[in-house]
Amino acid sequence: MLYLNDTHIRALGIDWYMLTGVIQDVVRLEDEGDCVHPIKPYLRFRNPENRIIAMPAYVGGGHDLAGIKWIASFPSNHLHGLPRAHNTVILNDSATGEPLAFLNSGLLSGLRTAAVSGIMLQAYMRARQTKGIRLAIIGWGPIGRLHLDMCAALLGDELEKVILYDLRGIDPETIPCELRGITLIAEDWRSAYRHANIIATCTVSAQRYIDEAPSEDVLLLGVSLRDYMPESVSAIRTIVVDDWNEVCRENTDVEQLHLQYGLQSTDVITLTDVVCRGALIHSGTEGTVFFNPMGLAVFDIAVAGYYFREAQRLGFGVKLD
Repeated sequence: MLYLNDTHIRALGIDWYMLTGVIQDVVRLEDEGDCVHPIKPYLRFRNPENRIIAMPAYVGGGHDLAGIKWIASFPSNHLHGLPRAHNTVILNDSATGEPLAFLNSGLLSGLRTAAVSGIMLQAYMRARQTKGIRLAIIGWGPIGRLHLDMCAALLGDELEKVILYDLRGIDPETIPCELRGITLIAEDWRSAYRHANIIATCTVSAQRYIDEAPSEDVLLLGVSLRDYMPESVSAIRTIVVDDWNEVCRENTDVEQLHLQYGLQSTDVITLTDVVCRGALIHSGTEGTVFFNPMGLAVFDIAVAGYYFREAQRLGFGVKLD
């Protein structure tokens, strides 16, 4: 059994084109019926704001791995100098069930999250032919920083401006050197929200705060899932989810739209529709796009599998008996 942690993952490198390719492959396998991912249970105890989520999955095709992601999210950890999330993944041989690898890596979960957003970003750019990207990132924690890294890599010269906001403030030294010349630190979320055409919300906000409708023809990457007052996004006609049954629960923005405005599964399109059937190109998907990814275990297993095989190939990691 091979053990990998954040240090190993960083040493193996971050290739956003490779990672989005892995996610895209899994989306196609899901469409073909070669993936399994039961609805994930949430374990809560004592403080209800904390949760530990079990995410089992099987991914077929060339990945051919089973496994489980076990991720703890404790929003107040920052008060103790600890990361909010602690992520572990176990990979199993699909033929024998033998444990192959144990990955203890918060970075791995962040890479999956940003790579899924990257798939949506690529599809949006192909469909809309948008030029001159003004990117807003609300929330400058690990997920926000990975989203900036991903967007910079995939957008290249199309990224003209970056607007960052975080409730706790932002140290300019944490902004990548090569992007400082085009980056503005906003004084409030509204400044970022109103002046961007791609907006990623990457917060751990305990309460919804976005109370105004977005501009026309923008991409909302609703990464943190609980930022928008329902009335602010109720008029959006193009809502994309990774899985309706996963995302329409746990007080997400989609669940609130379902409860308060009657949003149904037939009213949304899926990431599979976007990747496999070019859904964003079709008539009826004009205007603002609101992406709500709950996070599917099949993506985590595939990304962990990619790093596991790279570690085997290059001799990284620690072998456990």
